[in-house]
Amino acid sequence: MEQLTPKQIVKELDRYIIGQKNAKRAVAVALRNRWRRQKLPPELRDEVAPKNIIMIGPTGVGKTEIARRLAKLAEAPFIKVEASKYTEVGYVGRDVESMVRDLTDLAVNMVKGEKTREVEPRSQVLAEERILDLLLPSSKSTASALGENDLSQQVEKASDTREKLRKRLEEGKLDERTVELEVTDRVVPMVEIFSSSGLEEMDINIKDMLSNLLPQKKKKRKVKIREARKILAQEEAQKMIDMDEVVSEAIRRVEDSGIVFLDEIDKIAGRESAHGPDVSREGVQRDLLPIVEGCTVSTKYGLVKTDHVLFIAAGAFHVSKPSDLIPEMQGRFPIRVELDSLGKDDFVRILTEPQNALSKQYIALLETEEVEIEFTPDAIEEIADMASTVNERTENIGARRLYTIMEKLLDEVSFEAPQMKGSRVVINSAYVRERLTEVIKDQDLSRYIL
Repeated sequence: MEQLTPKQIVKELDRYIIGQKNAKRAVAVALRNRWRRQKLPPELRDEVAPKNIIMIGPTGVGKTEIARRLAKLAEAPFIKVEASKYTEVGYVGRDVESMVRDLTDLAVNMVKGEKTREVEPRSQVLAEERILDLLLPSSKSTASALGENDLSQQVEKASDTREKLRKRLEEGKLDERTVELEVTDRVVPMVEIFSSSGLEEMDINIKDMLSNLLPQKKKKRKVKIREARKILAQEEAQKMIDMDEVVSEAIRRVEDSGIVFLDEIDKIAGRESAHGPDVSREGVQRDLLPIVEGCTVSTKYGLVKTDHVLFIAAGAFHVSKPSDLIPEMQGRFPIRVELDSLGKDDFVRILTEPQNALSKQYIALLETEEVEIEFTPDAIEEIADMASTVNERTENIGARRLYTIMEKLLDEVSFEAPQMKGSRVVINSAYVRERLTEVIKDQDLSRYIL
């Protein structure tokens, strides 16, 4: 993160997302400001609040993708939540604080994964030693019955045998052999029932508490050495990782660099409906406000402060507008960015330019079946034109329309690919029209299929 300037961040985002220059600039500055804040003296660092962002634009223009790629660049804990799934306190539903708990869970798993990779070489060696112990158990009773010379010869012979086995193990020649392991049994179903019954919103972690109360069962299990190596390496890694250190680092990351993508913010904007026992939209906003402003949330790992978590909100705002949010909420999102709707030219670029371009994905997928696919420039133009036309006629779902069109276009090739090994398929404009024109013409049909 330190070496990435705003220009470099935008350049990285350009590799995956077409257009939306203003949105990219806004998030690039927000990310760089985090690094700048870390360089400030402690007394000033706490005073600098993150500049939260509202992205305004229709579905399928890249709002979520920008936030997700940004988090990946920053190697920061990132979570996407829908504002509409939360309910005001007093209603049955998800408590807004659960987003911070989920973010902390994710950060703990992220740090734990990093620590596991750090100790992986050592854990693999220890797992290998344990496998060799299973393949060549030492016999103490035999050793006690032998004389000193015999014992020395026996030890030397066992050592040679162990080294031969080690070599075969490293070469993968023993992967299919079966060994018997003693593994910890899974938690009892009742623990799972408790943990999935809505009680995860409580400060205490019921699952962990019950797991600690109940005795851990061990059971014998026969597995192939290939699998045994993974199980034992995982066990050894767990022993080497200091979980207190993991939790401490995870909480620090959430507090200093966590990103929450708050989607569908427009669904909770505006006043309450005049009829029916509707969940108060304004009430949800008021519950969200302390989290966005900065408060302390109790999680199973300890207290987590949200003062410096970056919130990126997004919504189409077709019916409502950002000014329909309560004034306090508006004040907490000082940066407003409007994303552009996508047209034919954008679709052409989306299909060909990004590193993860849709045409490249399909070419790579079908290469696994030894089928070569080639998209001609006129085919790309035709697909983009059709996507634009269907978006105008029906619901405008932006770039997501390309997924449905491409899937329909390549349906037959994808299905027949296993029987087409070694063949080459050229997709040109004629091929596209042949497969899709009837569907495009029939508006009622395209509503259901495309």
